Amino acid sequence: MSGAPMSPHYRKLPIVLTALAITPYTATILIHADTARYHLETPVSWRLEGTAQRGVSHIVPVFIEDLEPDTDYVLVAGQQTVGFRTAPCAGLIEAADYGVCVDTPNNAMAFAAAVAAVPRGGTLRVPNGRLASGPVFLKSDMTLWLPEGAILSAISDRNGWPVLPAHDDSGRVIGTWEGLPAASFASPVTAIGCDNLTITGRGTLDGGGDRGDWWTWPKETRDGARRPRALFLAHCTQTILSGMTVRNSASWTVHPFCCDRLTAAALRIKNPADSPNTDGFDPESCMHVQVRGLHISVGDDCIAVKAGKRGTGDDPRVDHIAPTRHLTIANCLMEDGHGAVVMGSEMSGDITDVDITRCEFKGTDRGLRIKTRRGRGGHVARIAMDDVVMDSVGTALAVNAFYFCDADGKSATVQSRAPAPVDDTTPQISDITISNVQLRGVRHAAGAFLGLPEAPVCGLRLSNITVEYDATATAGDTLMACHLPPVSHAGFLHRFTEIDADAPLIHMLEDLIDVG
Repeated sequence: MSGAPMSPHYRKLPIVLTALAITPYTATILIHADTARYHLETPVSWRLEGTAQRGVSHIVPVFIEDLEPDTDYVLVAGQQTVGFRTAPCAGLIEAADYGVCVDTPNNAMAFAAAVAAVPRGGTLRVPNGRLASGPVFLKSDMTLWLPEGAILSAISDRNGWPVLPAHDDSGRVIGTWEGLPAASFASPVTAIGCDNLTITGRGTLDGGGDRGDWWTWPKETRDGARRPRALFLAHCTQTILSGMTVRNSASWTVHPFCCDRLTAAALRIKNPADSPNTDGFDPESCMHVQVRGLHISVGDDCIAVKAGKRGTGDDPRVDHIAPTRHLTIANCLMEDGHGAVVMGSEMSGDITDVDITRCEFKGTDRGLRIKTRRGRGGHVARIAMDDVVMDSVGTALAVNAFYFCDADGKSATVQSRAPAPVDDTTPQISDITISNVQLRGVRHAAGAFLGLPEAPVCGLRLSNITVEYDATATAGDTLMACHLPPVSHAGFLHRFTEIDADAPLIHMLEDLIDVG
């Protein structure tokens, strides 16, 4: 199916600049964020008045560092300007003054002393070079500045590595694993219960997953704990993450858990394509999150939205479950992962009010993906995707209420197409709007939507979607569910789903038929 091009003509529009994630020493400026996706149609030259900083940007996010605190700046691009004032800083602490250096085999103790020295509202600057360290624990009301040239690199030996318990003394969940409380190795950068925390800079956080044995036991427990994330934030409020590269995570890469008011801007998240379970950005049970201008290429899902998982069998825990609400994903590039934007499978809590706008997905197995199953519960609702381009995807749009996760995932209880009783463990999926989307190089299906017979997907709206297929594609799986045939070049496959499609898409609606 073809349609009129949807890319706006940026040359005919004035340059629109937006200041975002302003810290004492760094700033993120978005160019054409209201019309561009991640790449700009034409390069834009910019300069920062009163400084020697200037450049040419081919992408929406422009990240600038080496600014002065509490200072007014003006960025000029074309004939347009945007003014911003950097945040104040109560004191700049040099980590090198506390012993952090490239010659130390483990800088964890030196980092702890440096963090302790940061005054409230102050900044800790990391020196240049590769700095080996065990986990670094941050605190409230501080900025961690990783400038260009600084690499905070996790050590490979986990002997003596700190472990986060499943719960702290107050009963609050601290350690987690795939939606359940569980003892977990602390992350190379860990923040628990921090308010007004900023982690910024053009430097690199290297999680060390390619060193040691982390990637050889992705689903196991060793030394009484699960694998660490590269950056773990739990119970934090008012957080900024900007500018840095996060790579080589041992498991999920950036994992905010039970956080409120978090902005992630201009990050680069990179893990090898064959690294196991190395999701890129996983907001779990979080509220009011902005994800803008990220470039993610990982070994699993690029962005995976979570909301806790209901326990099963002898351990039916639910007290850790909390919703994820009000999530904005915009101007991002997702490459090579299993899914570009994924909801689940850990989502026994609600996931609602998610906007995915002006993004590019390239080479992911699936584009937008929702995956759940009987026994999980939770409501996925008010999900909107608009102005997205997907290139070389398997199944572009996937909603699967028969996802065969966990030990019983392929059992008759989970996979039977006969209606089951409805209770609080029945997942509900509703109000999904997908509009102005270009699908190119689709291999298997433009969309596959499989609801439960007892709880059909309702309120799925499709409009202005163009589809082009990969002529060389062979048949493959559309969803991770039992009884489904492999297909290629399919339209929008559906069962137990109520779809409202605009007229040009009606002829692409096809029944999804079981073969088992």
